[in-house]
Amino acid sequence: MAGTGSVEQVGKYIFGTGIITVLITGFSLVRELRDGVFGWRTILAWASWAITLVLAVGAIVDLRRIDKGLPVSPDSPFADEIEASVKKK
Repeated sequence: MAGTGSVEQVGKYIFGTGIITVLITGFSLVRELRDGVFGWRTILAWASWAITLVLAVGAIVDLRRIDKGLPVSPDSPFADEIEASVKKK
């Protein structure tokens, strides 16, 4: 059974700035698609949105791995923080 702690953990991931940015940008792109012309700029905007989505999900996966005490990829933005905390111990 899930306790209050699990709700706080989910909130930490859902309300991260990357996810909020993806949601706001996605709504703007959908509105523009409905009202505007579909051209090369729209394609670039959607490609940029998809890249941002992948990066935000990747950050969430890394944070989840850190919370569980699992190793993260060396190219993760959080790898330096983990390495520094290991050296302090």
